[in-house]
Amino acid sequence: MQPRNMSMSGVVDLAAVKAAQEARAKAEQARAAAARQGGGGAVSPADLVIDVDEAGFERDVLQRSTEVPVVIDFWAEWCQPCKQLSPVLERLAVEYNGRFVLAKIDVDANQMLMQQFGIQGIPAVFAVVAGQALPLFQGAAGEAQIRQTLDQLVTVAEQRFGLTGLTVDPEAEPGGGQAPAEVPAGPYDAALNAAAQALDAGDMGGAVQAYKNVLADDPGNPEAKLGLAQAELLQRVQGLDPQQVRKDAADRPADAQAQIAAADLDLVGGHVEDAFGRLIDAVRRTAGDDRDAVRLRLLELFEVVGAEDPRVTAARRALARALF
Repeated sequence: MQPRNMSMSGVVDLAAVKAAQEARAKAEQARAAAARQGGGGAVSPADLVIDVDEAGFERDVLQRSTEVPVVIDFWAEWCQPCKQLSPVLERLAVEYNGRFVLAKIDVDANQMLMQQFGIQGIPAVFAVVAGQALPLFQGAAGEAQIRQTLDQLVTVAEQRFGLTGLTVDPEAEPGGGQAPAEVPAGPYDAALNAAAQALDAGDMGGAVQAYKNVLADDPGNPEAKLGLAQAELLQRVQGLDPQQVRKDAADRPADAQAQIAAADLDLVGGHVEDAFGRLIDAVRRTAGDDRDAVRLRLLELFEVVGAEDPRVTAARRALARALF
């Protein structure tokens, strides 16, 4: 398992957005498979806090995360801050009543997992949602901060992945819940993996073509549509001089192409609202073909961020006001 970080802070990591879309699709497949096999039953409160080792990580964390967010508490017996933090996390796992599962990993006994997550010190707390790793916090944290972080995690899990958690029955026998079913490989997994590898290698042209190949057979494929939007964005910004692009945009506010190029850089840099706001302002300033070019680029950037993102919803409303 090689975890990938996905930020909840509002910064768009394009690789993470791609991974999130892929993971959501696989989570939906896993839930459907579990439902067909009679899985997804109620669990005992005791099942909300589990000890996990390297041998069980695939089953207890990665597969389980297709049903419910799994919060990982990396700890050790000699770690005094861990002894303060762990009981708080255990209590909150029960209090949140199935909205997340707490997996406790002893780093002394599971050095490989510690290395794979890149942990430099403990306590360290991560989450895995639909197979994707998210760093939450490191070191002892106050309960108010922990609650805020968990609330954000639950919201991300529900909005991005449709994970509403587990049903908890105080009368259920511990260990009665079934493990998530294995996810069958999809018909385009090989092509999508090739596209992702091209992205990781910086071969934007290869990634664009790979995603287009999938869409030629399956025009509505959500992973390919998102991946193509990302690859095309990254291809556009390759070779740009950021300082010159931003200077041009500042000097020529009515220049549609200057604003479009700057918005692409804004989004790649994680400045989502800036990118959207820049193009909406450009829609107000331009007309004819220029306005249409700005509008179309804004719609493409919406695809990169994702239709369910609240920033996209707000920008769509602002665009409608600017147009009409």
